[in-house]
Parts: sequence; structure tokens; C-alpha cells
Amino acid sequence: MISLNRNQLLFCNLCVLVLLFIYIHSRLNTTLYADYPKIPSLIHVDPQLEQIVIYNRVPKTGSTTFTNAVAYDLFKLNGFNVIHLNMTKNRQVMSLTDQSEFITNITSWKERLPAFYHVFDPLFFQLLICSLTFYPILLTVMLQTFDECVARSGRDCDMKQMWLQIPYFCVLLKCSFYLFKAKKNLLDKYLLVGISEQIRDFIAVLERLVPRFFKGALEHFDGLSDSRSHLRYTKRKYPPSDQTLSVIRRNEVYRLEKEFYEFAKEEFQAIFKKVTNGTNNARDVLHLKSQYHYEKIKPERPFRV
Repeated sequence: MISLNRNQLLFCNLCVLVLLFIYIHSRLNTTLYADYPKIPSLIHVDPQLEQIVIYNRVPKTGSTTFTNAVAYDLFKLNGFNVIHLNMTKNRQVMSLTDQSEFITNITSWKERLPAFYHVFDPLFFQLLICSLTFYPILLTVMLQTFDECVARSGRDCDMKQMWLQIPYFCVLLKCSFYLFKAKKNLLDKYLLVGISEQIRDFIAVLERLVPRFFKGALEHFDGLSDSRSHLRYTKRKYPPSDQTLSVIRRNEVYRLEKEFYEFAKEEFQAIFKKVTNGTNNARDVLHLKSQYHYEKIKPERPFRV
């Protein structure tokens, strides 16, 4: 028969108590958290696989060139989906019910993620063009010059037709208040708004900002033939006369559109100057090192959830 002295007996009792405490503690945890919903682990989910990019297309601003010669060429290389959203009767704005359904559709359509939608807050970006550049392009297709149309007050050059770019940023009436609103939306709701005469710089910035979609875009664009890098490019352009310019510049619609364009241009050029560190060279956007670093990190070891 084994006999235990007092110290050995105390040690055995202590071990039993410790084991009993561990058992009770584990049982309590199991009971307390049994009714809580299990939170799926997100550790292995790459957020880039669920990115959605929306390109808000404005007519005659280089949007066809950008979409066809860049997006539709890169989707195979970078592994994303390209989808054109066709708005009934070329509407510029969705109804509230359509907006609700659209958001539900694009976020739940997992088989088509990541996705690049091009339409007339996911990620927004856009290209603009100077209004007076846009108008002569349209009129040359109609077998009359812009000057002739303005001189006879033709319907095709009605200034209402020039009210084009601001509505894509603010779908309200044309007045200075809505110009202010369009500027605010440009700053607050768009990742990037470029200008057509700097489309190459625009592509370089997008490649740096959204590499999941635009990796290799600048090199690809530089390698395009002239016919593909300027799709729907109008060869017959006739600059308007001084008399025509004088008539147009007195119109409120033109002044608002011009001011908005200059605002967008100034904003883009300021962004481009910063991301190139002052060189204004598109290639430098891709190679510029980050201008920040982390320090004074506490605690030394990260908390584990």
C-alpha cells in the first residue's frame, strides 16, 4: 500500500483543483458563446477580388478610346470582367428604384467580380473635354461648319446641346448653384477625373491607383497604333471663327461648362504633379516610391482577435 506524506497530498490536491478549474472554464466558454453567430474568417479573402470600378462615360471625351483600347484589351491580362450598362433612351441618370436594384445586382453578382462597369460609389473615374473642342467635332459630320450653324441659329448647335458635362456630375437644373454642386461631387465622389488631352497621364495614374484592373495599361496604350489610340477621332476639324467664339462665350451654358472643365483640368494637373513628384512624366507615376512610412507602433506585437 502506497502512503503519501502531507506535502505530496497537498500537491495532488492542487493538481486536481487546477484540472477542475480548466475544465469548468472551458465548459463555461462553450456555453456562453454557443448562441453567438459564428463570424466567418476574412483572413484568406483578397479584397481586390471583389473590387468594382465604375467609369462614368461622357460622350465625345475619349471614352470610346479608353474603354475599347484599354479596358477591353486588359481584362484577359489582368483577370477582370468588363460590363457595359445600357441606359434606356440614353438617360444620364438612373431612377431611385433602378439605383437600388443596380447596387444590389453588382455587389451580389459574385461570379462577375472584380468588375469594370462603363456607363453613361465603388470607384468612380471620368474623362472630360473642353466644350469648344467638342462642338466642331459634331458639326463636321453634318456637312456644315460650326460657323454656318451658329450664323443661322441651327438646332444642331443650340447651346442647350452644350449642357453636357455638368449633368454627369450633378443632375439638376443649370445655374451657378449646380455648378458648385458638380465641383463638390467631383472632389468628394470621384477617385479621379481626367481630361482628354492628357489621356496618357490619366491612364498612368489609374495604373498606380487601381493596379488590379490597369496593370500594364500605360505600356499597352503606348504600343497602340494611331487608329486605335484615337478611336472615333474626327479628321476634318474646322476651328470656329472669332465671330462664332464671341457669340458662344456670351452664353451662360458655355461659361458654366467652361468653368467646370477648367476646374477639373486644374484639379487633375495638380494631382498629376504630386504623383510624379513634380516631373510631370507619366512613367514616373509607376516608379515613384511611397512618400510615407510607419513608426512608433505600439504594442510591439499585434493584438490577435
